[in-house]
Amino acid sequence: MTDWPDDWFRDGGQPPANDQAANGSAVTVPGRTARPGPAGSGSAGPGGAAGAPAGSGVAGPAGGAAAPTTAGAAGGSGAAKADPTVRLSSRSPGQPSPGGQPSPGGRTARAGGWPEQPAIRTGTRTARPGPRPGAPSPQPGYRGPGGPGGPGGPGGPGGSGSGRLRRWLRPRPILAAIAVLVALALVAGLASYFYLDSRLVKKNVLVNYPGRPAQGAGQNWLITGSDSRQGLTNAQIRKLSTGFGISGQRSDTIMVLHIPSNGRPVLISLPRDSYVPIPGYGYNKINAAFSIGGPALLAKTVQNITGLRIDHYMGIGFGGFVRVVNAVGGVRMCLPRPLTDPAAGLHLHKGCQVLDGAEALGYVRSRHLFPTQDLQRIQDQRLFLAALLRKLTSTGVILNPFSSYPAAADVIGSLTVDQGTSLYQLVQTAFALRHPITTTIPIANANFLTQNAGDALLWNKTLARELFNALNKGTPIPKGLITGSTQGA
Repeated sequence: MTDWPDDWFRDGGQPPANDQAANGSAVTVPGRTARPGPAGSGSAGPGGAAGAPAGSGVAGPAGGAAAPTTAGAAGGSGAAKADPTVRLSSRSPGQPSPGGQPSPGGRTARAGGWPEQPAIRTGTRTARPGPRPGAPSPQPGYRGPGGPGGPGGPGGPGGSGSGRLRRWLRPRPILAAIAVLVALALVAGLASYFYLDSRLVKKNVLVNYPGRPAQGAGQNWLITGSDSRQGLTNAQIRKLSTGFGISGQRSDTIMVLHIPSNGRPVLISLPRDSYVPIPGYGYNKINAAFSIGGPALLAKTVQNITGLRIDHYMGIGFGGFVRVVNAVGGVRMCLPRPLTDPAAGLHLHKGCQVLDGAEALGYVRSRHLFPTQDLQRIQDQRLFLAALLRKLTSTGVILNPFSSYPAAADVIGSLTVDQGTSLYQLVQTAFALRHPITTTIPIANANFLTQNAGDALLWNKTLARELFNALNKGTPIPKGLITGSTQGA
């Protein structure tokens, strides 16, 4: 039994018992005789004439002309079809086929006209070819690719210099460098934080006393602006138009900032002429408390009349205000009309402009240009304070160490805070003051004539109590109690 069909062979014979083609000999089929002849010639069978054309290698049948096989590679055109009973020889690469001739390019053709196939490529790399005959000699010091001066060699393209660059461009060195920079930035930031925190001027402003209000919802700050000339030279006093021979300190700016647990902060102005009871001194204008007992007596007065527990205090003087504005590069304000106030040293044109420290101080001090005088001034103060804090906490200032550090240092050196206030809490307050809800305490009479303090301002106690109760309980403020801030025109 074989796998070969019985009718596969021309004469109905059986396939060869063994692979005789493996040694290059001719294949014999019953009824036929084939003898290997010289390369390129045909051998005649018994009783037959030699008639195989050049390039054939198999004898014809007995009694007839030699039947041609397929022509060799060099046999050209006109080659006959191969006998299907003849199996091709199996040779190693490069061994010439029986009866074949070398093919163009140095390859020998297989029997049947198939050209020799190229050798299978392996992982072994061949040696680099040497210089071509007649090629110019390499320059001294050149030793081919990878050698000194050559591509990939020291000093050459892709040499040690570019190799070091490639190593640095790998992900691991880049991540390591970023980690080092981040660590250095963190160390520098922590060092700067503790240094600036140590520079805060702290005073014992908030003290406990019998009847002090209990802690309510949120957090409350008392913010003051003092007219103290301390630290100013005569030239600065003249330039700022703050006046000579004025001693002591008064507070023309008094605000309460409420920072709730949820929602927008609320900034409330307490007019300086508010007629209120001062602990131990009877009724007087509220800024008299600052003149008599400093920020501690003012804080006690505010807590008693509002029912709010003051958690933190922050105050600034004339000189500190000017330094802070200059440190951030000025503050942009847009004015609806020109402002000229010789008493405040103010000369500003209409439209948008950047105010420096001296111009900003004149702007927040000016009141004689407006019909409501101090009531308009406190609105301008709230507007400017929000603009200043937006500039101070802007991305351009925070991310620029050459701007943020000097500005922070000037702010810290210009402020006075209570003992429990830290730098971190000041930063929180700065962000809270960027976009607060603003209002003025409800007023019953803006021109109340007193026996001991001249014209003063009376609060609407009912509405004021409603406002402060809402803050203490963390409930929404009635819309009718929010007056907002409008620039003086």
